[in-house]
Amino acid sequence: MFGLTSDRQISYEGTFLAGLHPQDKERADNAVKAALEPTGRGEFEVEYRTIGIDDGKERWIAAKGGAIFSGASAVRFIGTVIDITERKRTESALAASEAALRVEREALDTLNRTLEQRVAERTAALENEMAARNLAEEALRQSQKMEAVGQLTGGIAHDFNNMLTGIIGGINIAKRRIASGRLEDVDRFMDAAVDSANRAAALIARLLAFSRRQTLDSKPVEIAPQLEATRELLERTLPENIRVEIDVEAGTGAALADVNQLESALLNLAVNARDAMPDGGRLRVAARRCVVEACERSLDLKPGTYVLLAVSDTGIGMPADVVNKVFEPFFTTKPVGQGTGLGLGLSMIYRFVRQSGGQVRIDSRPGQGTTIELYLPAADGPSDDKGPMVPEAAPEGRGQSVLVVEDDDAVRLLICDVLGELSYLAFEAANAEAAIGILASEKKVDLMVSDVGLPGMNGRQLAEIARQYRPDLPILFVTGYAENAATKASFLGPNMAVIGKPFAVDDLAGKINEMMLANNPGR
Repeated sequence: MFGLTSDRQISYEGTFLAGLHPQDKERADNAVKAALEPTGRGEFEVEYRTIGIDDGKERWIAAKGGAIFSGASAVRFIGTVIDITERKRTESALAASEAALRVEREALDTLNRTLEQRVAERTAALENEMAARNLAEEALRQSQKMEAVGQLTGGIAHDFNNMLTGIIGGINIAKRRIASGRLEDVDRFMDAAVDSANRAAALIARLLAFSRRQTLDSKPVEIAPQLEATRELLERTLPENIRVEIDVEAGTGAALADVNQLESALLNLAVNARDAMPDGGRLRVAARRCVVEACERSLDLKPGTYVLLAVSDTGIGMPADVVNKVFEPFFTTKPVGQGTGLGLGLSMIYRFVRQSGGQVRIDSRPGQGTTIELYLPAADGPSDDKGPMVPEAAPEGRGQSVLVVEDDDAVRLLICDVLGELSYLAFEAANAEAAIGILASEKKVDLMVSDVGLPGMNGRQLAEIARQYRPDLPILFVTGYAENAATKASFLGPNMAVIGKPFAVDDLAGKINEMMLANNPGR
Protein backbone atom coordinates (compact mmCIF):
# COMPACT_ATOMS: atom_id res chain seq x y z
CA MET A 1 0.00 0.00 0.00
CA PHE A 2 3.01 2.32 0.33
CA GLY A 3 4.71 1.11 -2.86
CA LEU A 4 7.70 -0.39 -1.03
CA THR A 5 10.01 -3.13 -2.21
CA SER A 6 10.38 -6.12 0.10
CA ASP A 7 13.88 -5.18 1.28
CA ARG A 8 12.81 -1.80 2.68
CA GLN A 9 13.25 -1.05 6.38
CA ILE A 10 9.98 0.09 7.99
CA SER A 11 9.75 3.10 10.30
CA TYR A 12 7.14 5.68 11.22
CA GLU A 13 9.07 8.71 9.98
CA GLY A 14 11.03 7.10 7.13
CA THR A 15 8.26 5.10 5.46
CA PHE A 16 4.83 5.91 6.93
CA LEU A 17 5.07 9.71 6.99
CA ALA A 18 7.42 9.80 3.98
CA GLY A 19 4.94 7.77 1.94
CA LEU A 20 1.89 9.99 2.63
CA HIS A 21 0.47 12.42 0.09
CA PRO A 22 1.64 15.95 1.00
CA GLN A 23 -1.95 17.15 1.38
CA ASP A 24 -2.81 14.27 3.77
CA LYS A 25 0.42 13.94 5.80
CA GLU A 26 -0.40 16.40 8.59
CA ARG A 27 -3.95 15.12 9.03
CA ALA A 28 -2.88 11.44 9.26
CA ASP A 29 0.02 12.26 11.60
CA ASN A 30 -2.29 14.26 13.90
CA ALA A 31 -4.81 11.38 13.96
CA VAL A 32 -2.10 8.94 15.10
CA LYS A 33 -0.81 11.33 17.75
CA ALA A 34 -4.32 11.97 19.07
CA ALA A 35 -4.92 8.21 19.46
CA LEU A 36 -1.71 7.92 21.52
CA GLU A 37 -2.75 10.66 23.95
CA PRO A 38 -4.01 9.21 27.29
CA THR A 39 -6.53 12.05 27.57
CA GLY A 40 -8.25 10.96 24.35
CA ARG A 41 -10.32 7.86 23.55
CA GLY A 42 -7.40 6.02 21.98
CA GLU A 43 -9.28 5.58 18.70
CA PHE A 44 -7.90 6.11 15.21
CA GLU A 45 -9.93 6.36 12.00
CA VAL A 46 -8.74 8.26 8.94
CA GLU A 47 -8.58 8.06 5.14
CA TYR A 48 -5.44 9.25 3.36
CA ARG A 49 -3.50 8.96 0.14
CA THR A 50 -0.06 7.43 -0.28
CA ILE A 51 2.53 8.11 -2.96
CA GLY A 52 4.50 4.89 -3.52
CA ILE A 53 8.06 5.46 -2.34
CA ASP A 54 9.45 2.96 -4.84
CA ASP A 55 6.77 2.77 -7.51
CA GLY A 56 5.38 6.34 -7.42
CA LYS A 57 1.75 5.18 -7.56
CA GLU A 58 -1.01 7.07 -5.76
CA ARG A 59 -3.32 4.96 -3.58
CA TRP A 60 -6.19 5.65 -1.18
CA ILE A 61 -6.10 3.96 2.24
CA ALA A 62 -8.81 3.59 4.95
CA ALA A 63 -7.25 3.01 8.38
CA LYS A 64 -9.01 2.10 11.63
CA GLY A 65 -7.47 1.14 14.93
CA GLY A 66 -6.53 2.37 18.35
CA ALA A 67 -4.02 2.42 21.17
CA ILE A 68 -3.84 0.09 24.15
CA PHE A 69 -2.75 1.82 27.35
CA SER A 70 -1.02 0.68 30.49
CA GLY A 71 -1.75 3.45 32.94
CA ALA A 72 -1.02 6.72 31.16
CA SER A 73 1.31 5.15 28.59
CA ALA A 74 0.37 3.69 25.22
CA VAL A 75 2.03 0.27 24.95
CA ARG A 76 0.57 -0.93 21.66
CA PHE A 77 -1.06 0.53 18.58
CA ILE A 78 -3.11 -1.87 16.47
CA GLY A 79 -5.59 -1.64 13.64
CA THR A 80 -6.42 -2.46 10.04
CA VAL A 81 -5.67 -0.72 6.75
CA ILE A 82 -7.75 -1.31 3.63
CA ASP A 83 -6.82 -0.28 0.10
CA ILE A 84 -9.90 1.70 -1.09
CA THR A 85 -8.32 3.05 -4.28
CA GLU A 86 -10.81 1.23 -6.49
CA ARG A 87 -13.72 2.51 -4.43
CA LYS A 88 -12.48 6.10 -4.72
CA ARG A 89 -11.94 5.70 -8.45
CA THR A 90 -15.39 4.21 -8.81
CA GLU A 91 -16.99 7.05 -6.84
CA SER A 92 -15.11 9.60 -8.95
CA ALA A 93 -16.12 7.86 -12.15
CA LEU A 94 -19.72 7.66 -10.97
CA ALA A 95 -19.78 11.37 -10.10
CA ALA A 96 -18.24 12.25 -13.45
CA SER A 97 -20.76 10.02 -15.21
CA GLU A 98 -23.66 11.68 -13.40
CA ALA A 99 -22.33 15.16 -14.20
CA ALA A 100 -21.90 14.25 -17.86
CA LEU A 101 -25.38 12.76 -17.90
CA ARG A 102 -26.87 16.00 -16.57
CA VAL A 103 -25.00 18.03 -19.22
CA GLU A 104 -26.21 15.72 -21.97
CA ARG A 105 -29.80 15.90 -20.76
CA GLU A 106 -29.68 19.72 -20.68
CA ALA A 107 -28.20 19.79 -24.15
CA LEU A 108 -30.84 17.38 -25.37
CA ASP A 109 -33.63 19.66 -24.15
CA THR A 110 -32.27 22.50 -26.27
CA LEU A 111 -32.03 20.51 -29.47
CA ASN A 112 -34.50 20.79 -32.24
CA ARG A 113 -36.80 17.80 -31.57
CA THR A 114 -37.70 17.63 -35.26
CA LEU A 115 -34.19 16.45 -36.18
CA GLU A 116 -34.75 12.75 -35.75
CA GLN A 117 -31.22 11.77 -36.64
CA ARG A 118 -29.67 14.02 -34.00
CA VAL A 119 -32.13 12.74 -31.37
CA ALA A 120 -31.22 9.15 -32.26
CA GLU A 121 -27.51 9.89 -31.93
CA ARG A 122 -27.95 11.55 -28.54
CA THR A 123 -30.19 8.72 -27.32
CA ALA A 124 -27.55 6.17 -28.28
CA ALA A 125 -24.93 8.19 -26.39
CA LEU A 126 -27.15 8.29 -23.29
CA GLU A 127 -27.69 4.55 -23.40
CA ASN A 128 -23.95 3.99 -23.51
CA GLU A 129 -23.44 6.28 -20.54
CA MET A 130 -26.19 4.54 -18.58
CA ALA A 131 -24.49 1.19 -19.21
CA ALA A 132 -21.22 2.65 -17.94
CA ARG A 133 -23.01 3.99 -14.87
CA ASN A 134 -24.48 0.55 -14.14
CA LEU A 135 -21.01 -0.95 -14.30
CA ALA A 136 -19.71 1.72 -11.94
CA GLU A 137 -22.55 1.10 -9.47
CA GLU A 138 -21.88 -2.65 -9.55
CA ALA A 139 -18.21 -2.01 -8.81
CA LEU A 140 -19.22 0.26 -5.91
CA ARG A 141 -21.54 -2.44 -4.48
CA GLN A 142 -18.71 -4.96 -4.66
CA SER A 143 -16.41 -2.53 -2.85
CA GLN A 144 -19.03 -1.97 -0.15
CA LYS A 145 -19.46 -5.73 0.25
CA MET A 146 -15.73 -6.16 0.83
CA GLU A 147 -15.79 -3.36 3.40
CA ALA A 148 -18.65 -5.19 5.17
CA VAL A 149 -16.53 -8.35 5.28
CA GLY A 150 -13.72 -6.30 6.79
CA GLN A 151 -16.06 -4.90 9.45
CA LEU A 152 -17.29 -8.38 10.41
CA THR A 153 -13.80 -9.87 10.62
CA GLY A 154 -12.65 -6.86 12.61
CA GLY A 155 -15.43 -7.46 15.15
CA ILE A 156 -14.58 -11.15 15.40
CA ALA A 157 -10.89 -10.33 15.82
CA HIS A 158 -11.81 -7.88 18.61
CA ASP A 159 -13.76 -10.55 20.53
CA PHE A 160 -11.28 -13.35 19.89
CA ASN A 161 -8.23 -11.27 20.84
CA ASN A 162 -9.89 -10.44 24.17
CA MET A 163 -10.37 -14.16 24.79
CA LEU A 164 -6.82 -15.01 23.77
CA THR A 165 -5.57 -12.33 26.17
CA GLY A 166 -7.41 -14.09 29.01
CA ILE A 167 -6.05 -17.49 28.00
CA ILE A 168 -2.42 -16.50 27.42
CA GLY A 169 -2.31 -14.09 30.36
CA GLY A 170 -3.88 -16.55 32.79
CA ILE A 171 -1.50 -19.36 31.81
CA ASN A 172 1.57 -17.09 31.90
CA ILE A 173 0.73 -15.76 35.37
CA ALA A 174 -0.03 -19.28 36.63
CA LYS A 175 3.36 -20.51 35.33
CA ARG A 176 5.12 -17.63 37.11
CA ARG A 177 3.31 -18.35 40.37
CA ILE A 178 4.17 -22.06 40.15
CA ALA A 179 7.82 -21.28 39.36
CA SER A 180 8.04 -19.02 42.42
CA GLY A 181 6.21 -21.47 44.68
CA ARG A 182 3.18 -19.17 45.18
CA LEU A 183 0.42 -21.71 44.60
CA GLU A 184 -2.43 -20.10 46.52
CA ASP A 185 -3.79 -18.12 43.50
CA VAL A 186 -2.92 -20.53 40.67
CA ASP A 187 -6.45 -22.00 40.46
CA ARG A 188 -7.95 -18.52 40.03
CA PHE A 189 -5.78 -17.71 37.01
CA MET A 190 -6.25 -21.16 35.47
CA ASP A 191 -10.03 -20.85 35.91
CA ALA A 192 -9.89 -17.47 34.13
CA ALA A 193 -7.95 -19.02 31.25
CA VAL A 194 -10.43 -21.91 30.98
CA ASP A 195 -13.36 -19.49 31.04
CA SER A 196 -11.81 -17.45 28.21
CA ALA A 197 -11.13 -20.65 26.24
CA ASN A 198 -14.75 -21.77 26.66
CA ARG A 199 -15.98 -18.37 25.43
CA ALA A 200 -13.66 -18.68 22.41
CA ALA A 201 -15.06 -22.15 21.70
CA ALA A 202 -18.59 -20.72 21.89
CA LEU A 203 -17.65 -17.99 19.40
CA ILE A 204 -16.27 -20.58 16.97
CA ALA A 205 -19.44 -22.64 17.37
CA ARG A 206 -21.48 -19.55 16.48
CA LEU A 207 -19.32 -18.96 13.41
CA LEU A 208 -19.78 -22.57 12.29
CA ALA A 209 -23.52 -22.21 12.79
CA PHE A 210 -23.37 -18.92 10.88
CA SER A 211 -21.82 -20.77 7.92
CA ARG A 212 -24.06 -23.86 8.39
CA ARG A 213 -21.00 -26.03 9.07
CA GLN A 214 -21.53 -27.10 12.68
CA THR A 215 -22.19 -30.79 13.32
CA LEU A 216 -25.81 -31.28 14.40
CA ASP A 217 -26.84 -34.22 16.58
CA SER A 218 -30.55 -34.04 15.81
CA LYS A 219 -32.76 -36.31 17.90
CA PRO A 220 -36.27 -36.16 19.44
CA VAL A 221 -36.41 -33.55 22.22
CA GLU A 222 -39.46 -33.34 24.49
CA ILE A 223 -40.28 -29.64 24.40
CA ALA A 224 -42.16 -29.25 27.72
CA PRO A 225 -39.40 -30.60 30.02
CA GLN A 226 -36.71 -28.96 27.87
CA LEU A 227 -38.26 -25.52 28.25
CA GLU A 228 -38.74 -26.02 31.97
CA ALA A 229 -35.06 -26.97 32.24
CA THR A 230 -34.14 -23.90 30.19
CA ARG A 231 -36.27 -21.62 32.41
CA GLU A 232 -33.67 -21.70 35.21
CA LEU A 233 -30.89 -20.77 32.75
CA LEU A 234 -32.96 -17.87 31.40
CA GLU A 235 -33.84 -16.59 34.88
CA ARG A 236 -30.16 -16.63 35.85
CA THR A 237 -29.23 -14.78 32.64
CA LEU A 238 -31.92 -12.10 32.72
CA PRO A 239 -32.19 -9.32 35.34
CA GLU A 240 -34.86 -9.53 38.04
CA ASN A 241 -37.02 -6.88 36.35
CA ILE A 242 -37.72 -9.24 33.42
CA ARG A 243 -40.34 -11.93 34.10
CA VAL A 244 -39.93 -15.27 32.31
CA GLU A 245 -43.07 -17.16 31.25
CA ILE A 246 -43.16 -20.67 29.75
CA ASP A 247 -46.38 -21.78 28.02
CA VAL A 248 -46.41 -25.22 26.37
CA GLU A 249 -49.68 -26.31 24.78
CA ALA A 250 -50.84 -29.82 25.67
CA GLY A 251 -49.84 -32.37 23.04
CA THR A 252 -46.84 -30.40 21.78
CA GLY A 253 -44.67 -33.51 22.10
CA ALA A 254 -41.13 -33.71 20.78
CA ALA A 255 -39.22 -31.79 18.09
CA LEU A 256 -36.34 -33.12 16.03
CA ALA A 257 -33.36 -30.91 16.93
CA ASP A 258 -29.90 -30.71 18.45
CA VAL A 259 -30.68 -30.01 22.12
CA ASN A 260 -27.48 -28.00 22.70
CA GLN A 261 -28.06 -25.78 19.66
CA LEU A 262 -31.71 -25.34 20.64
CA GLU A 263 -30.76 -24.22 24.16
CA SER A 264 -28.11 -21.87 22.71
CA ALA A 265 -30.69 -20.38 20.32
CA LEU A 266 -33.17 -19.74 23.14
CA LEU A 267 -30.43 -18.15 25.24
CA ASN A 268 -29.39 -15.90 22.32
CA LEU A 269 -32.98 -14.77 21.85
CA ALA A 270 -33.30 -14.09 25.58
CA VAL A 271 -30.14 -11.95 25.58
CA ASN A 272 -31.42 -9.95 22.59
CA ALA A 273 -34.76 -9.50 24.37
CA ARG A 274 -32.93 -8.30 27.51
CA ASP A 275 -31.15 -5.61 25.47
CA ALA A 276 -34.52 -4.54 24.06
CA MET A 277 -36.04 -4.19 27.57
CA PRO A 278 -33.60 -1.96 29.51
CA ASP A 279 -36.37 -0.98 31.95
CA GLY A 280 -37.67 -4.53 32.41
CA GLY A 281 -40.61 -6.38 30.95
CA ARG A 282 -41.77 -9.89 30.10
CA LEU A 283 -40.15 -12.69 28.10
CA ARG A 284 -42.62 -15.36 27.00
CA VAL A 285 -41.63 -18.68 25.42
CA ALA A 286 -44.64 -20.52 23.99
CA ALA A 287 -44.74 -23.88 22.18
CA ARG A 288 -47.40 -25.75 20.24
CA ARG A 289 -47.72 -28.38 17.54
CA CYS A 290 -48.87 -27.19 14.11
CA VAL A 291 -49.42 -28.58 10.61
CA VAL A 292 -47.99 -26.79 7.59
CA GLU A 293 -50.02 -27.28 4.42
CA ALA A 294 -48.64 -27.26 0.87
CA CYS A 295 -50.53 -24.02 0.19
CA GLU A 296 -48.56 -22.10 2.85
CA ARG A 297 -45.76 -21.16 0.45
CA SER A 298 -44.71 -18.09 2.42
CA LEU A 299 -43.15 -20.34 5.08
CA ASP A 300 -40.82 -22.06 2.59
CA LEU A 301 -41.33 -25.39 4.42
CA LYS A 302 -42.14 -28.90 3.29
CA PRO A 303 -45.72 -29.84 4.18
CA GLY A 304 -45.87 -31.73 7.47
CA THR A 305 -46.06 -31.45 11.24
CA TYR A 306 -43.84 -28.99 13.10
CA VAL A 307 -43.29 -27.74 16.63
CA LEU A 308 -43.61 -23.96 16.77
CA LEU A 309 -41.55 -22.15 19.42
CA ALA A 310 -42.46 -18.47 19.79
CA VAL A 311 -40.18 -16.19 21.84
CA SER A 312 -41.85 -12.83 22.58
CA ASP A 313 -40.69 -9.77 24.49
CA THR A 314 -42.31 -6.48 25.48
CA GLY A 315 -39.30 -4.43 24.42
CA ILE A 316 -38.77 -1.42 22.19
CA GLY A 317 -39.27 -3.36 18.95
CA MET A 318 -37.61 -2.70 15.61
CA PRO A 319 -38.57 -0.71 12.51
CA ALA A 320 -39.23 -2.54 9.26
CA ASP A 321 -35.88 -1.66 7.69
CA VAL A 322 -34.03 -3.29 10.63
CA VAL A 323 -36.34 -6.35 10.67
CA ASN A 324 -35.53 -6.93 7.01
CA LYS A 325 -31.81 -7.08 7.78
CA VAL A 326 -31.49 -8.94 11.10
CA PHE A 327 -30.77 -12.33 9.49
CA GLU A 328 -28.34 -10.95 6.89
CA PRO A 329 -24.75 -12.25 7.21
CA PHE A 330 -23.05 -8.89 7.74
CA PHE A 331 -25.72 -6.98 9.62
CA THR A 332 -24.81 -5.90 13.15
CA THR A 333 -26.26 -3.43 15.63
CA LYS A 334 -22.90 -2.78 17.32
CA PRO A 335 -20.45 -0.07 16.27
CA VAL A 336 -17.14 -1.00 14.69
CA GLY A 337 -14.63 -2.27 17.26
CA GLN A 338 -17.22 -3.40 19.83
CA GLY A 339 -17.64 -7.05 18.88
CA THR A 340 -19.77 -9.10 16.54
CA GLY A 341 -23.17 -7.80 17.62
CA LEU A 342 -26.74 -9.08 17.36
CA GLY A 343 -26.53 -10.01 13.68
CA LEU A 344 -24.22 -13.01 14.12
CA GLY A 345 -26.40 -14.41 16.93
CA LEU A 346 -29.60 -14.22 14.87
CA SER A 347 -27.81 -15.53 11.79
CA MET A 348 -26.63 -18.48 13.89
CA ILE A 349 -30.22 -19.21 14.95
CA TYR A 350 -31.46 -18.91 11.38
CA ARG A 351 -28.76 -21.26 10.05
CA PHE A 352 -29.34 -23.82 12.83
CA VAL A 353 -33.11 -23.93 12.29
CA ARG A 354 -32.80 -24.10 8.48
CA GLN A 355 -30.14 -26.82 8.73
CA SER A 356 -32.55 -28.74 11.00
CA GLY A 357 -35.23 -28.61 8.31
CA GLY A 358 -37.25 -25.77 9.82
CA GLN A 359 -37.88 -22.04 9.35
CA VAL A 360 -37.64 -18.76 11.30
CA ARG A 361 -40.06 -15.83 11.17
CA ILE A 362 -39.90 -12.47 12.95
CA ASP A 363 -42.59 -9.93 13.78
CA SER A 364 -41.58 -6.63 15.35
CA ARG A 365 -42.83 -3.06 15.47
CA PRO A 366 -41.43 -0.02 17.27
CA GLY A 367 -42.89 0.20 20.76
CA GLN A 368 -44.76 -3.12 20.44
CA GLY A 369 -42.06 -5.68 21.18
CA THR A 370 -40.71 -8.54 19.09
CA THR A 371 -41.80 -12.13 18.44
CA ILE A 372 -39.48 -14.66 16.79
CA GLU A 373 -41.00 -17.98 15.73
CA LEU A 374 -38.92 -21.13 15.27
CA TYR A 375 -40.51 -23.94 13.25
CA LEU A 376 -38.79 -27.28 13.98
CA PRO A 377 -39.76 -30.66 12.48
CA ALA A 378 -41.94 -32.64 14.88
CA ALA A 379 -40.55 -36.01 15.98
CA ASP A 380 -42.67 -39.01 15.05
CA GLY A 381 -41.56 -41.19 17.95
CA PRO A 382 -41.03 -40.53 21.65
CA SER A 383 -38.03 -38.59 22.87
CA ASP A 384 -34.94 -40.46 23.94
CA ASP A 385 -34.08 -37.65 26.38
CA LYS A 386 -33.33 -39.19 29.75
CA GLY A 387 -33.10 -35.88 31.59
CA PRO A 388 -30.06 -34.07 32.90
CA MET A 389 -26.96 -36.17 33.38
CA VAL A 390 -25.29 -36.24 36.80
CA PRO A 391 -21.56 -35.45 36.42
CA GLU A 392 -19.39 -38.46 37.16
CA ALA A 393 -15.68 -39.09 37.30
CA ALA A 394 -14.08 -40.04 33.98
CA PRO A 395 -14.49 -43.85 33.61
CA GLU A 396 -11.27 -45.84 33.40
CA GLY A 397 -10.37 -48.59 30.97
CA ARG A 398 -8.96 -52.06 31.53
CA GLY A 399 -5.90 -51.96 29.32
CA GLN A 400 -7.79 -51.91 26.00
CA SER A 401 -5.85 -50.74 22.94
CA VAL A 402 -6.81 -47.47 21.23
CA LEU A 403 -5.41 -46.23 17.90
CA VAL A 404 -5.25 -42.40 17.87
CA VAL A 405 -5.05 -40.81 14.38
CA GLU A 406 -4.49 -37.05 14.62
CA ASP A 407 -2.20 -34.77 12.57
CA ASP A 408 -2.00 -32.03 15.21
CA ASP A 409 0.83 -32.96 17.58
CA ALA A 410 -0.63 -31.13 20.59
CA VAL A 411 -4.09 -32.69 20.23
CA ARG A 412 -2.59 -36.15 19.65
CA LEU A 413 -0.41 -35.76 22.75
CA LEU A 414 -3.43 -34.68 24.82
CA ILE A 415 -5.62 -37.61 23.73
CA CYS A 416 -2.86 -40.18 24.26
CA ASP A 417 -2.02 -38.73 27.68
CA VAL A 418 -5.68 -38.90 28.75
CA LEU A 419 -5.90 -42.50 27.53
CA GLY A 420 -2.76 -43.41 29.45
CA GLU A 421 -4.10 -41.88 32.67
CA LEU A 422 -7.35 -43.83 32.22
CA SER A 423 -5.53 -47.18 31.89
CA TYR A 424 -5.81 -47.56 28.10
CA LEU A 425 -2.93 -48.55 25.81
CA ALA A 426 -2.58 -45.89 23.07
CA PHE A 427 -1.01 -46.25 19.59
CA GLU A 428 -0.23 -43.00 17.73
CA ALA A 429 -0.53 -42.20 14.02
CA ALA A 430 -0.03 -38.72 12.54
CA ASN A 431 -1.82 -39.52 9.26
CA ALA A 432 -4.01 -42.09 7.55
CA GLU A 433 -1.07 -43.92 5.93
CA ALA A 434 0.58 -44.60 9.31
CA ALA A 435 -2.77 -45.73 10.74
CA ILE A 436 -3.34 -48.20 7.89
CA GLY A 437 0.02 -49.80 8.68
CA ILE A 438 -1.12 -50.45 12.26
CA LEU A 439 -4.56 -51.65 11.18
CA ALA A 440 -3.00 -54.10 8.72
CA SER A 441 -0.67 -55.49 11.42
CA GLU A 442 -1.31 -58.10 14.08
CA LYS A 443 -1.60 -55.47 16.81
CA LYS A 444 -4.75 -55.65 18.92
CA VAL A 445 -6.91 -52.53 18.43
CA ASP A 446 -10.17 -52.24 20.39
CA LEU A 447 -11.11 -48.72 19.23
CA MET A 448 -9.92 -46.10 16.71
CA VAL A 449 -10.08 -42.38 17.53
CA SER A 450 -9.58 -40.34 14.34
CA ASP A 451 -9.69 -36.70 13.33
CA VAL A 452 -12.00 -36.06 10.37
CA GLY A 453 -9.83 -33.42 8.68
CA LEU A 454 -6.64 -35.42 8.11
CA PRO A 455 -4.15 -34.40 5.39
CA GLY A 456 -4.59 -36.41 2.21
CA MET A 457 -7.08 -39.16 3.01
CA ASN A 458 -9.70 -37.84 5.48
CA GLY A 459 -10.94 -39.63 8.57
CA ARG A 460 -14.15 -40.95 6.98
CA GLN A 461 -12.22 -42.49 4.09
CA LEU A 462 -9.78 -44.01 6.59
CA ALA A 463 -12.74 -45.55 8.45
CA GLU A 464 -13.85 -47.36 5.27
CA ILE A 465 -10.38 -48.89 4.88
CA ALA A 466 -10.22 -49.72 8.60
CA ARG A 467 -13.44 -51.68 8.32
CA GLN A 468 -11.91 -53.73 5.50
CA TYR A 469 -9.20 -54.93 7.90
CA ARG A 470 -11.34 -55.00 11.06
CA PRO A 471 -15.08 -55.11 10.23
CA ASP A 472 -16.32 -54.67 13.82
CA LEU A 473 -13.86 -51.96 14.91
CA PRO A 474 -15.65 -49.12 16.76
CA ILE A 475 -14.58 -45.69 15.47
CA LEU A 476 -14.83 -42.35 17.27
CA PHE A 477 -14.36 -39.22 15.12
CA VAL A 478 -13.15 -35.93 16.60
CA THR A 479 -13.70 -32.80 14.54
CA GLY A 480 -13.50 -29.05 14.82
CA TYR A 481 -14.99 -28.52 11.36
CA ALA A 482 -16.17 -30.97 8.73
CA GLU A 483 -18.53 -29.98 5.94
CA ASN A 484 -19.57 -33.58 5.29
CA ALA A 485 -20.28 -34.14 8.99
CA ALA A 486 -22.93 -31.42 9.13
CA THR A 487 -25.50 -33.96 10.35
CA LYS A 488 -24.37 -37.06 12.20
CA ALA A 489 -26.99 -39.38 10.71
CA SER A 490 -25.68 -38.93 7.15
CA PHE A 491 -22.00 -39.05 8.13
CA LEU A 492 -21.75 -41.96 10.55
CA GLY A 493 -21.87 -45.65 9.80
CA PRO A 494 -22.61 -48.55 12.18
CA ASN A 495 -20.68 -48.49 15.47
CA MET A 496 -19.37 -44.96 14.80
CA ALA A 497 -19.69 -41.78 16.85
CA VAL A 498 -18.42 -38.18 16.67
CA ILE A 499 -17.34 -35.64 19.29
CA GLY A 500 -16.63 -31.98 18.50
CA LYS A 501 -13.48 -30.01 19.27
CA PRO A 502 -12.81 -28.50 21.69
CA PHE A 503 -13.94 -31.23 24.09
CA ALA A 504 -13.70 -31.69 27.85
CA VAL A 505 -11.45 -34.55 28.96
CA ASP A 506 -14.30 -36.17 30.87
CA ASP A 507 -16.55 -36.02 27.79
CA LEU A 508 -13.89 -37.76 25.68
CA ALA A 509 -13.30 -40.41 28.35
CA GLY A 510 -17.03 -41.00 28.73
CA LYS A 511 -17.58 -41.41 24.98
CA ILE A 512 -14.64 -43.85 24.69
CA ASN A 513 -15.93 -45.88 27.64
CA GLU A 514 -19.45 -45.88 26.17
CA MET A 515 -18.22 -47.26 22.84
CA MET A 516 -16.00 -49.84 24.55
CA LEU A 517 -18.91 -51.15 26.59
CA ALA A 518 -21.24 -51.18 23.58
CA ASN A 519 -18.72 -53.24 21.60
CA ASN A 520 -17.74 -55.54 24.48
CA PRO A 521 -20.61 -55.55 27.02
CA GLY A 522 -18.91 -58.06 29.30
CA ARG A 523 -15.67 -56.10 29.68
